[in-house]
Amino acid sequence: MAKIEMTFVGFPAGFQSLLIIIIITLLVANTVVANEVEENNGKYYPIVVSTWPFVDAVRAAWSVVDGGFSAVDAVVQGCSACEQLRCDGTVGPGGSPDENGETTLDALVMNGATMEIGAVAAMRYVKDGIRAARLVMQYTEHTLLVGEQASVFAISMGLPGPTNLSSEESLHKWNQWKDNNCQPNFRKNVFPSDSCGPYHPKENVGFGETSCPTAYLVETMTRKVSPINIHNHDTISMAVIDKTGHVAVGTSTNGATFKIPGRVGDGPIPGSSAYADDEVGACGATGDGDIMMRFLPCYQVVESMRRGMEPKFAAEDAISRILKKFPDFVGAVFAVSKNGVHAGACHGWTFQYSVRNPNMDDVEVFTVVPQTANSGVSHKD
Repeated sequence: MAKIEMTFVGFPAGFQSLLIIIIITLLVANTVVANEVEENNGKYYPIVVSTWPFVDAVRAAWSVVDGGFSAVDAVVQGCSACEQLRCDGTVGPGGSPDENGETTLDALVMNGATMEIGAVAAMRYVKDGIRAARLVMQYTEHTLLVGEQASVFAISMGLPGPTNLSSEESLHKWNQWKDNNCQPNFRKNVFPSDSCGPYHPKENVGFGETSCPTAYLVETMTRKVSPINIHNHDTISMAVIDKTGHVAVGTSTNGATFKIPGRVGDGPIPGSSAYADDEVGACGATGDGDIMMRFLPCYQVVESMRRGMEPKFAAEDAISRILKKFPDFVGAVFAVSKNGVHAGACHGWTFQYSVRNPNMDDVEVFTVVPQTANSGVSHKD
């Protein structure tokens, strides 16, 4: 450090010493303030980010994280609020019946500080999907429990049940679907014994010696009608960064409407519906989970940010990778860096995601236009 010399002509020696002490004190104080400003510059957390305009769910999560609780606590509270509200009929009990008319739940929670994950899939009879997922993370060495045994575990750990997860609305929707000859559905390469099955495989389908692999691939990569649309987007995916900078994500869904019983979508799959890492940030996804889970888009987003990509470009890159193989898919992702910078990208629909941070008076909703071969563009509503 350079030597500082001070001379005060005309002042008594004792007063000169006092002035020097005061000036040095002020310099040190100013340096500390400057460092604090530099450390906080560009950081926008705590923050809550969620797929879709699920404003009440974001408010519920924000009240927790703003109160000083952990990112995991906030994620669970936010997703749980969406389950109770039955957001868009695609989260929580009472929505999205399968081919048998039953509603089942998928959920995931991930701690970006420890990389611990808890998840449940195709869970029956228990309405608290995200809380069941957290119980898996808290009380087991496993990552994912499925089906009726996931329900048994959740009830044994104190969650209420067994409960009928269907509702009048879901059963009405199911009956209408049956009246429409069980169309649309998720079957392919089959023919039904009657309009709604049972189904049998068509002959000469596969990769046998006489089949044509190229033609088969084209068929599987292009769907006649996407079963996923703006009224069937099926997932809340939420990311939270708490006041200490720790990151967590969570998802909850009752799956795709009229899915084949036993189907598990991307909701409880780490790296597909959501991913978090304290060192980098987080991602959430929604859309055609059967396609998106083949690419782990949220893992891709986080790893792209780890390599230095801004959230906007990381999100767009993840969508572009899927588009190369499935140009007709419908889906979206949001990305949030560890500093709270966020962006989104989508294809096949106009995507909206919700955000709350200390610079906002309330939750704000951002709209992302469908991505072309180049990029998506986001703006605030």
